[in-house]
Amino acid sequence: MGIKKASASDIGPWLRTRAPIPVLVAAVLMYFFTVYNARHSGINMMDNTFIVKAAQTFVDGGSPYEDKRFLYFPSAVLVAAPMTFVPPYWLGWLVPALTTGMVMLGWFFAVRIFRVSVFSRLSVFGVLFLCFFGPFRNLAQLGNWTAYSALALPAALLLASRARWVWAGVVVGLAIATKPMLVPFALIFLIARRPKAFAVAAAVPLALCGVAAAIMPQPGLFFTKTLPFLLHGQDEFARPYDASLGTLLARVHFPSVVASGVAALLALALLVGAWRRWNRGDAEDIRLVETGVMLMVAANIVLKPAFDHYLLVTLPVLLASVIRSGSVARSSWLWVALIPRMAGFTLPWFDVVEHWAYSVAAVNVTVALLLLDRAFRPAAVKSAEVPDGPAAMDPAVPSLGEEMLSATAQPVR
Repeated sequence: MGIKKASASDIGPWLRTRAPIPVLVAAVLMYFFTVYNARHSGINMMDNTFIVKAAQTFVDGGSPYEDKRFLYFPSAVLVAAPMTFVPPYWLGWLVPALTTGMVMLGWFFAVRIFRVSVFSRLSVFGVLFLCFFGPFRNLAQLGNWTAYSALALPAALLLASRARWVWAGVVVGLAIATKPMLVPFALIFLIARRPKAFAVAAAVPLALCGVAAAIMPQPGLFFTKTLPFLLHGQDEFARPYDASLGTLLARVHFPSVVASGVAALLALALLVGAWRRWNRGDAEDIRLVETGVMLMVAANIVLKPAFDHYLLVTLPVLLASVIRSGSVARSSWLWVALIPRMAGFTLPWFDVVEHWAYSVAAVNVTVALLLLDRAFRPAAVKSAEVPDGPAAMDPAVPSLGEEMLSATAQPVR
């Protein structure tokens, strides 16, 4: 296959080169400052605290679903139970370090999808971007378990891009068992005609839920108490932060039927667009990323609630595609939409917290429209645009993605 010569204005080859040492040091320092600030934010990892409290009830012989804030499958208790034995002081450091660390690892997997070094300019600049990204800071302060999905989605895409589809299904299944955010993403296995991977993604959480339910008092409370609470969009505590399109349109006085209908139509368009994007072909990496992101953005638009840290599941893999000319990540509209979500951004006469859901929805809608435009246009991104030799990456740099894949068996199709 011939290699298309990169134009002088193409930023891709420059982003692939090794980051300067000062920039690398700055990224490491900013990451530790983010963890430190999260530890001393005063929010005290509130979301994780709810889960640990429910897990403590389980350890003491009760049902975790007695607490209405425990919103996950029974299998999540198996993950949370060990935290009940960690002293609160150390848990206060461990939780922000783990949640931010998982997002960062997910980012490194995202750049490896495009065979970019984890020490490249793209990778290191991405770390700096995350440290100044509002949702990342919020996730660190809350200790929210969205971090598991932010790690699992790029890991699954990386495995799929290397033809390890069944292992990708295992990763997605484990993520769903922990927090069921990636249920919509599992549709990518059906779109890609990988029924074995889909079956594994479904079987893993079902098996783990069965084990947890067998040792848990009153597991049926998940269906009679927790599930109705979730389907109702939670409560007034969560509603100001809900960025789902139907909720926000209703807040600006659209009739509820109209608001829900607009959200449903856009989500349906994304599902159709995901199917079209996959079947249109193109380089495997960019096709996987854009199809997977469309599925997750559809869920964020239509399902309630959708919080700002949900962006950490979709954005990293999408931003990593900036390495490809013609990708959505090179659209100026996307970067303009991200500006209000950067730390420190404020608008006069608007409360920062109570109105940030609008800026989150703006990111989701912008991404949705850009991806739909890509899906229904002729392919513009070709794998041949990217050289694979020394110009692509430094061969002396260890490959995080390949280290992960080396533990797997031969490709399973």
